[in-house]
Amino acid sequence: MTSDNRIGPPHFGSERDMLRAFLDYHRATLAMKCEGLSDEELRQQSMPPSTLSLLGLVRHMAEVERAWFRRVFEDHDAPMVWSDRIDFQAAYDASASTRAEAFSAWEAEVENSRRVERAAESLDQAGYQARWGEKVSLRMVMVHVLLEYGRHNGHADFLREGVDGTVGA
Repeated sequence: MTSDNRIGPPHFGSERDMLRAFLDYHRATLAMKCEGLSDEELRQQSMPPSTLSLLGLVRHMAEVERAWFRRVFEDHDAPMVWSDRIDFQAAYDASASTRAEAFSAWEAEVENSRRVERAAESLDQAGYQARWGEKVSLRMVMVHVLLEYGRHNGHADFLREGVDGTVGA
């Protein structure tokens, strides 16, 4: 990694501002973990039989963003990006993917998620999580996606170390 351009979350602020800032921080962390690597390095897998790679994580987080913002609040039938059924694991196999393809999809989903969040009147806005058959709040969605990034950024540390021996930030 060549630089750390992430903006740290504020120490004080509203609940919404804090959730928004922490999500953006973790999104930037994933991008930073991928910085400076070739497509081949981004596709480097952790260890058999896992197909997990940094590029796979980017693809997976595009699916997570889509599933939790687009599908819950806008279009319950929006297709997954890399699967014709609800299969989050399909995105992990990035063996034929490129940085341009994966990052383009991920960045588009992040922008859509930000738009959905900004348009909501409050964190209590309800959406419908079809897989659970229940309504969920924007607050719950933001916390859930934040936890997804936190967990997967831990994987990204491990994967980046496997590529070039760097220590996680």
